[in-house]
Amino acid sequence: MVTDKSVTSTPPTGAAASSTSTTLTSFATCSIQTMRLSILCVLLSGLILPTDAFSPQSSGGSISCTGTLQRQQRRPRTPIPLYSQQTTTAIDQDEAYTKAFQIIDKCAASGESSDELYNSVRYIDKNAFKLYADEGAKQQLWNRCHGSWKLQLATGPPKPREDPTFKSVPIFAYAMIDEQHFGNGVGFNRDNIILSLLGDHYFNAKRRQMGIGISDMFLFSNKITQFVPTFMADGMGLGRTQEELGKRMPAFTMIGASTKSMIARGGSGGIAIWTRLEKDIRPAAYGMEKVNGD
Repeated sequence: MVTDKSVTSTPPTGAAASSTSTTLTSFATCSIQTMRLSILCVLLSGLILPTDAFSPQSSGGSISCTGTLQRQQRRPRTPIPLYSQQTTTAIDQDEAYTKAFQIIDKCAASGESSDELYNSVRYIDKNAFKLYADEGAKQQLWNRCHGSWKLQLATGPPKPREDPTFKSVPIFAYAMIDEQHFGNGVGFNRDNIILSLLGDHYFNAKRRQMGIGISDMFLFSNKITQFVPTFMADGMGLGRTQEELGKRMPAFTMIGASTKSMIARGGSGGIAIWTRLEKDIRPAAYGMEKVNGD
């Protein structure tokens, strides 16, 4: 499990504070357009996209945070468990599902689309009610989504009378799901993460939807939440509770996951495909102390 780690330095003042603010603002500005393309709302639509982009008026995909959404109970910190080879009867007996995920896994690993990829994803998406017929099957899907992931392919928001096209993501962008947190960010590679976000997730098994909050921001694995300019923190909903976000909380629908890849849809309707990382991303993104629970 990921735990909080603060940088134990005194907040900078004078020129140092100005430099810190300028650096943060520069990173934020550079990340917005790049991450909108690559993360496609599934990874918070560019790390610092204002939360009103996920409002019912703009996306139609957000969910109410009252009633069915429940916060994941805090548990002792443990490593992210790998997916165990448990499948539902419907999935186990569906040959088309197996073939579809073979194609998805291959494309996710290579980062290259194929003529068969869209129809493979579409099959799983359209048959979700059959494939995940009960909450037990949906919970197994959610368990398979846990881990560290590299974003490989993504579409933009759907257009009328036009099939979405999966395009390769030109930067290193990751997502992380453990028992309590959802995290995402960008970097040079899996060992050198530049900018990261972290917050609690709220999974609604019935809808296969994950709502997320943003609690902290990290720069090169160092927590910089206290240095984030107010205008930026307000725009991205930094530190807001589930109740404060309400219907504006970003919500992502989990379409499918295997031992090798994961598919999810963001509030705007864009779909993203990740490949599973064998190495836990949390030390590089949030620091070793967060993994060790110190």
